[in-house]
Amino acid sequence: MSLKSHGRYDYSPIGQRPLYDWPGGRRLAVYIALNLEHFAFGEGLGAELAPGGPPPDVLNYAWRDYGNRVGAWRLLDLFDQLALPTSVLLNSALYDYAPELITAFRTRGDEMVGHGRSNSERQGILDEASEAALIADATRLIAAHEGAPPKGWLGPWISESAVTPDLLQEAGYTYLLDWCMDDQPVWMRTRRGRILSVPYPQELNDIPMIVGRKLGGDAFAQMIIDTFDEMLEQSLNQPLVMGIALHPYLVGQPHRLRHLRRALQHIAAQRDAIWLTTAGAIADFAAAQMT
Repeated sequence: MSLKSHGRYDYSPIGQRPLYDWPGGRRLAVYIALNLEHFAFGEGLGAELAPGGPPPDVLNYAWRDYGNRVGAWRLLDLFDQLALPTSVLLNSALYDYAPELITAFRTRGDEMVGHGRSNSERQGILDEASEAALIADATRLIAAHEGAPPKGWLGPWISESAVTPDLLQEAGYTYLLDWCMDDQPVWMRTRRGRILSVPYPQELNDIPMIVGRKLGGDAFAQMIIDTFDEMLEQSLNQPLVMGIALHPYLVGQPHRLRHLRRALQHIAAQRDAIWLTTAGAIADFAAAQMT
């Protein structure tokens, strides 16, 4: 029986693909995806991850805002202490709301990844022209502030329409993070070429684990450690990508930050055995190997 397919990529067993090494002869690439997000107050999509109420939902709005005001700064200190690069998944509305925050990560040399205008909207429900305008608006703002457009994109709420990969490729993007189907970068077909899918985690992601599955900060940190140790062993057989998706309002809370520090220290202590990098660097290097 033939089921409807997206047509973007073909099935490929991971053990039957060409081999290559990441820079320095490493086989495991590790990157941190830090979601810096902003919400409209009392309109549009809210951030109702905890029982709140009708708009204006002060409880969830303020909880998310803690991440921008406090949590992200605590995480920045941790990344500095451990010399960890990050890929910042950026709502472009933050340039107006919290420019100091973006400046701090820019100063570190971190990568800026397109993440829509705000998390108060989903692009997947828009018509094609409106979705293209959303992508263009966010891209234009990032390019104006960073001096160059972003190479990568993660949709707000990981929302895609049937034409999102096409629109991103046509807007100049070289990779996307919305698809979580693999541990290696995968070329995806678009109507005018191709775009690279870089693995983005739905397991090592604090929202589905901490909010969705009710894990404590200690359990989430242990997941990071266990995944790293297992993938480091697996990477003896093929190049792999391990992403860690973080949201400052969750892991920037003091009781979770202490456990996250333990997990990231574990990874940083083995930096000579891995490639600690950004999603964009992974995309650039993999694309050169997968021509």
